[in-house]
Amino acid sequence: MLLRQQLRLHLLRRSQHRQVTKNSQSIGIFDSGYGGLTVFKEIKKLLPNYDFIYLGDNARAPYGNRSFETVYEYTLQCVEWFFAQGCPLVILACNTASAKALRSIQQRDLVARYPDKRVLGVIRPTAEIIGDLTNTKTIGILGTKGTTTSMSYPIEIGHFFPDINVVQQACPMWVPFIENGKYHGHEMDEFIRDDLDSLFAQSTDIDTILLACTHYPLIQDKIRQYLPQNIRLITQGEIVAASLVEYLSRQHWLDEKITKSGNTRFYTTGVADDFETHGEVFFGSKVKAEHVNL
Repeated sequence: MLLRQQLRLHLLRRSQHRQVTKNSQSIGIFDSGYGGLTVFKEIKKLLPNYDFIYLGDNARAPYGNRSFETVYEYTLQCVEWFFAQGCPLVILACNTASAKALRSIQQRDLVARYPDKRVLGVIRPTAEIIGDLTNTKTIGILGTKGTTTSMSYPIEIGHFFPDINVVQQACPMWVPFIENGKYHGHEMDEFIRDDLDSLFAQSTDIDTILLACTHYPLIQDKIRQYLPQNIRLITQGEIVAASLVEYLSRQHWLDEKITKSGNTRFYTTGVADDFETHGEVFFGSKVKAEHVNL
């Protein structure tokens, strides 16, 4: 009898969860892995009452060394999954996806098939303000190979600050170290030193460095150890969060669609237990994740 009651209660809760999921229109937050949680953490601080869904495509991470076509294919698949969950707005909290897929999704897929949906990235909000943060007019960009080879940052920054010199350095080993939780020891230090040396070898005028990967905030203290004290190190979370708040204040029709019950759900294409363990480090608090097949 007790077992039957417990089963009935379980089914009722599942039914209620499905109903909430069906009726809610959350903001979708996407990353290839865990890094987007560093951005989501800042967004959540500014929009605590909004409903959110986070998806990490951990099963196919990292995206950094994949081709443009593959990143576009994977990102679009995830974006369409968000749309199927009722999300009217999706934030690509991933620099590689923003660099390699965002423009195609906005100009091709949204126009043709999803005119009432919006997808935003993390590059433009950063490009809009970063020129105001340098005195020497020379900025260093540290990112994945995918982000740097796309030339998205030099192009976007050039639109807003044509007199700024942008110097880039790909750091292909950083994300694997971070994703696997192996960044605490000294194994990673050699790669950090080498990549920073390569960056400054291109220009000694750099006074501001952007961490153009949402994973990198976890190692910012380690990076600072190898930087001159006069170098300003910039992360994207607060910038993207503030930009989103401003965007929603202008797009009233979109803001009105988003439900505001303070609900947050986490999904991963990988192993849910692993996501919860690593995700807590990136998000700064416990996360409860569900596995999803795309």
